[in-house]
Amino acid sequence: MGNIFSVIFMNFWGFDIIIFLAALFNGFVFYMVKISADKIKAKMNHTVYVPHFRVSGKEMHKQVSELREEDVLTLKSSSDKFYALFVNITGIFPLLGILGTVVSLLGLVSDMNNVAGNFYGALTSTFWGLIFAILFKFLDGIISPEIESNEKSVLMYLDSNSEDERAEKPQPEKRGKRK
Repeated sequence: MGNIFSVIFMNFWGFDIIIFLAALFNGFVFYMVKISADKIKAKMNHTVYVPHFRVSGKEMHKQVSELREEDVLTLKSSSDKFYALFVNITGIFPLLGILGTVVSLLGLVSDMNNVAGNFYGALTSTFWGLIFAILFKFLDGIISPEIESNEKSVLMYLDSNSEDERAEKPQPEKRGKRK
């Protein structure tokens, strides 16, 4: 068992550190996605959905009237950017793992004395790339329904907001043709 761990961590200071740094960065991006998604959810809570029975009509109207379309669109834009970055970084982990393996195997060509050690070390990059790809894909499965729900909430808010604006505009008078 100790041999497995020594093989896994053998290449850590080689190419695997790049995979770990990318994972650390992607973890931060996931945190930012979660924060921005929670902000949108909190802002849209009483605007789109049926209010909780403890929330009075006046309180709900106050919350809705304080909500600005510009703020909602800014939050949504921020959330979309972080989520797109998170998804794209998640997709590169298997590629980073394969790249690390190829780089390590290229080093194997120059040092044929320790073939087994170098080969096992080369596989660690693939191992870490797959581990982080699976982990972040799992986290994507957790956050994506919240992102989709927020998308629907923002669209519903924008639709109702544009209907309110149309209702407030004075309608042009219709004039009939004179005969």
